[in-house]
Amino acid sequence: MPVAAEKLNGSAHLAQLRQVVEPVCAAHGVALVDARFSSDYGLVLKVLIERPGADIKRGAGVSLDDCQGVSRDLSTALDVAEGVTPSGNYRLEVGSPGLDRPLFSLSDFARFSGQPVKLQTHTPVAGRRRFSGSLLGVEGDAVKLEQDGQMVLVPHCEIAKANLVYFHGAAASSPKKRF
Repeated sequence: MPVAAEKLNGSAHLAQLRQVVEPVCAAHGVALVDARFSSDYGLVLKVLIERPGADIKRGAGVSLDDCQGVSRDLSTALDVAEGVTPSGNYRLEVGSPGLDRPLFSLSDFARFSGQPVKLQTHTPVAGRRRFSGSLLGVEGDAVKLEQDGQMVLVPHCEIAKANLVYFHGAAASSPKKRF
């Protein structure tokens, strides 16, 4: 990630960004899942939104109109906010987190307890960096999951990336056989 996006994604700056984004989302009846800068094809501010209490089986519950409304009003709010956005050009993208919803906060991990998850850590935990299993919830500052029949505690600060795993229809109960 280039230095500009890395600096803009520092915890203090992201907290300042959330202070601008969250009220706009609330005014549209949606909740902020995440907001961060990316350097994919130029600098992009990616904002993920969902309906409060959205059901994992039905998705985030946001419409194209929700995304457009938040994008329009957020663009204006970001234009007047001091020091939140870079001085140069950037793109604003507002969307749903999708079926493979990323997990960020401990409350995300607690909320989606019982769901299948893929997780990657910064450094090895229990001898590995990649995990795929059932999310069992949160214990203190750690995420608890079942990996290959074993319970594993992963410190939240070690999680680099985590996503729900979506299975369509019968695939959720049994893996596909390959011939």
